[in-house]
Amino acid sequence: MSNVKALPLVEPEGPDAVAPCCPPLSERPFTAEEAERTARMFKALGDPVRLRLFSAVASHEGGEACVCDISDVGVSQPTVSHHLKKLKEAGLLTSERRGTWVYYRVEPSVVAAMGQLLAVR
Repeated sequence: MSNVKALPLVEPEGPDAVAPCCPPLSERPFTAEEAERTARMFKALGDPVRLRLFSAVASHEGGEACVCDISDVGVSQPTVSHHLKKLKEAGLLTSERRGTWVYYRVEPSVVAAMGQLLAVR
């Protein structure tokens, strides 16, 4: 007899909640909405500065990074803010203001879904 228990899936909650992007490519064809959402995520990561910022947040100790710690990517501060905004709009990052600084965190459910998307069965 096994003590293994299936846990229910937790749905994202709140106005800033991010839903996973899409099913694996090998599961079924995308709907138009899924294709649009997925393309937006990959497009956001297609820019070298955004990819560097995303990587800086993802690899930062504790899984989150203050904008003050990741802004040295060779562009001005307003440009950094623009790129971080695009990553947030694509659902790849979440943020939280603490005093004067904004802290960014990679949205794990979306990144996991993107990984599953590319997994071929």
